[in-house]
Amino acid sequence: MADERRRFEVSLVTPEGAAYEGECEMLIVPGSAGEIGILARHAPLVAMLKAGSTRVHVRANEVLEFATGPGFFQVLDNRAIALVDHAVAAGDIDEAQARRQLEEAQEELARVEAGDSTADRWQLEQRIRHAENQLTTVGTT
Repeated sequence: MADERRRFEVSLVTPEGAAYEGECEMLIVPGSAGEIGILARHAPLVAMLKAGSTRVHVRANEVLEFATGPGFFQVLDNRAIALVDHAVAAGDIDEAQARRQLEEAQEELARVEAGDSTADRWQLEQRIRHAENQLTTVGTT
């Protein structure tokens, strides 16, 4: 019974669907002003999230890490919901592909700044942040 009271429901959701749904003992999300740690029975909370590392502490020895994009976060009634632009499990990150995506987006952004491309600057900046976030999550930046 004591272990049950230390756990709470978590949903990590992207536009493509749930990246993680289940119970955990602790959740750490990248709040816009710094990391936010959540335990069971946390007070109600709504916050903005920035791109970063989201860590789901399923059990004492089991932590799932995701490279997540910006979004919103809510805690209510012993349930946490993170709605983010994207979420990639740390183990699923392809470092070489993330580096290629980063380089390609940076090159295209340079062309936009030089007036040689009409690509959307905001979209390129988001692609750069997404690739950098994945590389940071796997510890290679």
